[in-house]
Amino acid sequence: MKRLTVLRHAKSRWDDLVIGDFNRPLNERGWLAAKRIGRELRKRDFHFDFVLASPAARVRETIDGVENKFSFNAPIKFEQRMYLAAEELLLSLVRDFPESVRHPLLVGHNPGLQSLLLDLSKNDDEGLRDRVADKFPTAALAVLDLPAQRWTEVEPKSGWIKELVLDKDL
Repeated sequence: MKRLTVLRHAKSRWDDLVIGDFNRPLNERGWLAAKRIGRELRKRDFHFDFVLASPAARVRETIDGVENKFSFNAPIKFEQRMYLAAEELLLSLVRDFPESVRHPLLVGHNPGLQSLLLDLSKNDDEGLRDRVADKFPTAALAVLDLPAQRWTEVEPKSGWIKELVLDKDL
């Protein structure tokens, strides 16, 4: 069994159109949300052994905000291809994880992350997949269990969303 956690970046600023999309920072609400997610990760005793993230400013700042309350204690790799990546590329990156990685965290953008979660998961009794299908908002975190022995064996519609943490619920 493989476990993958996915975190969408927190809310970013839109008031300075000159800086461009890649360099857009978090707004105040985004910083607070990232810290709340960090607190929740610490409270739930999460442990990641690898973090793969988009290098966009709002993702980097989301990670900084989470780290304000939660220590990753894991290598963080900023991967250029994750910036606004589509589901197909994200799945390829997941399948490329080294087998030594047991519980990675992906941090990036919609619509790719939402599409990846929907593509990899089946319906569940708690309705978590339906909630993700409805909306995967900023600072949302989802935990996905995948019945594969190796990352290269991860298949569409094989897993279940086991946890869904939304900033508005914290």
